[in-house]
Amino acid sequence: MRRAEGFQEAPLRKIIFDTDPGQDDAIAILAALGSPELDVLGIVAVAGNVPLHLAAANARRIAELAGRGDIPVHAGAERPFLRPLVTAEHVHGETGLDGPDLPPPATALRDGHGVDFIVDTVRAHPPKSVTIAALGPLTNLALALLKAPDIAERLQGVVMMGGAYFEVGNVTPTAEFNVYVDPEAAASVFASGVDLTLLPLDATHGMHATPARIEAFRALGTRAGAAVAAMLSFSEVYDLQKFGWDGAPLHDPCVTAFLLRPELFEGRRVNVEVETGSPLTRGMTVVDYWGVTERPPNAFFVRSGDADGFFALLTERIARLA
Repeated sequence: MRRAEGFQEAPLRKIIFDTDPGQDDAIAILAALGSPELDVLGIVAVAGNVPLHLAAANARRIAELAGRGDIPVHAGAERPFLRPLVTAEHVHGETGLDGPDLPPPATALRDGHGVDFIVDTVRAHPPKSVTIAALGPLTNLALALLKAPDIAERLQGVVMMGGAYFEVGNVTPTAEFNVYVDPEAAASVFASGVDLTLLPLDATHGMHATPARIEAFRALGTRAGAAVAAMLSFSEVYDLQKFGWDGAPLHDPCVTAFLLRPELFEGRRVNVEVETGSPLTRGMTVVDYWGVTERPPNAFFVRSGDADGFFALLTERIARLA
């Protein structure tokens, strides 16, 4: 296993969030908006944690909380490729952002489908200059890659939260939620040749939002800090009952942290395939971690991370917001 030190870090990294907010999605986006190294070109909503209309509204609420109502937010896919939509209100609440008292969005959705926004934006920028930060099901990204295969080579990469192997599943015994919702889309992305980094439950389950870490956000004395503390306090009710740990795991912000500080994480390049056929293992990410097949590596699989460094980074970046 090696630390992720070989990843290219541009002075200003341009990113598009592909997301289904979700409290942890919200924290990932807020941390990015508090990071001068990251240029958020736009946010594309996808159905996942909640239906599309709520995900799109939540994306705008988050941008406005950060004082960035100027960031374009587009609605993307409202359902998976082949399957009925599975949502997670039992985890995130009826709005998807239960916990803080955030107002309805004041800004409007931008015209145009989110998939077209991804394609047009990647093509409009120099090759290898735009990264997709994928925090939800991969429906939008898969559609973009199918519509415009050339963007696989143009992208600097895709950094996604999803999948699991040694930690097994969180929505079924074998599958992580983001991949489970649209396994056909995930399989398509993994087969596309795009430069892919995977932050699975194996890494995110080590990032416990303990009471002391939640209090550090609240102690910032800002609207953003208070909102993050409220989101984490809401999320822990479900997760602590499920896991019984000292704090609920914080998933999607690992994507932002990896973009900012890849040296906080360890992993290796491996082959990852997605199971789409079996009803027992639908959405399982089958990771050839020990290289026992001849399948070529197609992803950097992150197995662990520095939790203290992760939360220190998030707290420092959220502190930059009002």
